[in-house]
Parts: sequence; C-alpha cells; structure tokens
Amino acid sequence: MRPLTIIGNWKMNGSLAANQQMLETLLTQGTQTLESRCHDLPIRVGLCVPYPYLPQAHHLLKNTKVALGAQDVSDHPNGAFTGDVSATMLQELGCAYVIVGHSERRQYHQENDTLVARKAKAALQAHMTPIICVGETEKEYEEGKTLVVVRRQLQAVIDLLQGQIASCIIAYEPVWAIGTGKVPTPAGAQEVHRELRLQLATFDAEAAAKVAILYGGSLKADNAKELLAMPDIDGGLVGGASLDAHEFLALCQAGI
Repeated sequence: MRPLTIIGNWKMNGSLAANQQMLETLLTQGTQTLESRCHDLPIRVGLCVPYPYLPQAHHLLKNTKVALGAQDVSDHPNGAFTGDVSATMLQELGCAYVIVGHSERRQYHQENDTLVARKAKAALQAHMTPIICVGETEKEYEEGKTLVVVRRQLQAVIDLLQGQIASCIIAYEPVWAIGTGKVPTPAGAQEVHRELRLQLATFDAEAAAKVAILYGGSLKADNAKELLAMPDIDGGLVGGASLDAHEFLALCQAGI
C-alpha cells in the first residue's frame, strides 16, 4: 500500500509572524494527527513555503513529523542565473520536497514539459523528492482533452527520468479547479489518477504501484474525504487550506 501524503503549498503568502503562529499551532495541536497511520503506514506531511521563509520553517519543523519543501527549483546546478535557486541550495536548507511544473509556473513563466522534467531531475540529483504537477486548463477540459494533456505532461518526465520515476510524486491539479472552488467529482478525479498510473505501468509496473499520485485544486477538509477514498488518489497537494493550521489538520484527518 501507498502512504497517505498531504503536502501544503503556501504559494506567495506568509510573514515571519504569521508563519511562526501557524507552524507552532500545527505542531502543538496536531501531534496525534501527524503521528497517525493510514493503511498501516505513517502518513507523510509536508509544507512547501516561499524561498525567504525556508530557514525559519526549517528551524521550526526540524525533528518533527512535518517535512519541508520548496515551491520551485532551477534546472541548473549553479552559474549565472540571477534569481534562480539550485537544488543543492534547497537541500542544504533542509528541503525534502520541491514542487515542479505547477500550473502557475507553466502559465506565468512559460515553463514547458521538457523544462519541468529537467527540474525534476535536478531535484532527484540533490536527493529531494520532486512533486511533479500535471493538469489541464478549463478550455482543454471542456474540449475533452484532459487525458491527452496529462499524458503528454507525464510522458516528458518518464522519457527523461526513466527508472528514477519511482522516486517521484505526481500531482494531478486541474487548472480550472485551482483556487476557484470548483472540484471534479471523486469518480472524475479517480479516472485521471487511474490513467496516470496505467501510463506509469506501461513503463514500469513496480514504479506505478509505488508512486504516490496526489490530487490538488480547491481541496479542503469538507471535500477531502470522498476524494481521498478513491483507490488511486494517494493524498493531496493543498493550496489555501494549508495556510490555516486547523484546516490543514482537519484535511489530514479526513484522509486517515
């Protein structure tokens, strides 16, 4: 069985004071939840915070059940790339996870499938787990192109990473659901997750059985239970709900 995995993505939110309050509340009130087990396996919980707050979050989360993650990474190891942050820098700051290919990066920074795959490879080389996002726009959804789009996005990663794909996490985030309050039906989300797993299986059946595939897009405590009950949905990549300790803990509890 695959462990329940809940990863928060703060996006471009936070402040030193608000972060400290949120994380201290999460750790003091969430001990039982964070130490729970699902399918006889410990649940995995992580928070991906903005770059400037990584040292603060690392200090507060060190030696706890909550892993630290970043929201993006450069595909270059070092050099004249002003404003970029390398995988080794993130690893030195205590990051275990890094999000790559989020729809906001694809849309606002014109990141393509090939670049996303290279970023995932850079994360793996620094011994971090990349959370590789795939998902269709509202137009693509309405045109019935969901599976075509997500298969293309995932295939670019498979082609580059090959056997390393088993060490990744995949996150299906329909773009039309992110921050909109719109959520696919559990059966609809399950269909996409199942197709992604079948695609992985055509390359490596063992990896397909191991890789966690998360759902993201307006995921909250009140809609998580039904979604996380689906057989191929292994957890969530959580946006706004991860900024509130109580909501985030309730969401984690919904999947146990």
